[in-house]
Amino acid sequence: MQFEYFQMIDRILDLNMDEKTITVEAQVPQHNTVFEGHFPGYPIMPGVLLIETMAQCSGWLLVGLMKFERMPFLAAVKEAKMRGFVPPGELLTVHASIHHEGSGYAITEAKITVGGKTRCNATLMLSHIPFPNPDLRGHMDAVAKRIGFPQQALLP
Repeated sequence: MQFEYFQMIDRILDLNMDEKTITVEAQVPQHNTVFEGHFPGYPIMPGVLLIETMAQCSGWLLVGLMKFERMPFLAAVKEAKMRGFVPPGELLTVHASIHHEGSGYAITEAKITVGGKTRCNATLMLSHIPFPNPDLRGHMDAVAKRIGFPQQALLP
């Protein structure tokens, strides 16, 4: 994770295009200024960053399903439940699946676990648009390579 760049996903573990599911890993940094204020003496990852992590996981699933032709973005948090704290240094496993697809949007079910125990889950709505410019598309290609996006998922 790189909080300062809002890059929450470290590695894609599994992308199943047939089942429309994805599993990723994200290592919470041991030290980051966000923990200085959240909370002094008892650092925990903010819930909004956990939701963002689930949204990015869901977004990578959609990028794959749409063959890198459209850019997903978080449109709504339908429901989110925080079920436990996430302190610095935790290794998160994030799973997302498509619950519903519509015209220009998708609803996903996502959850974060640590050591097999659920720490949070959410129902998220993501919209998608054509990539607005080549620079953003190029950035997404570079991030995909860094996190191990399986290129074979894009084959017909």
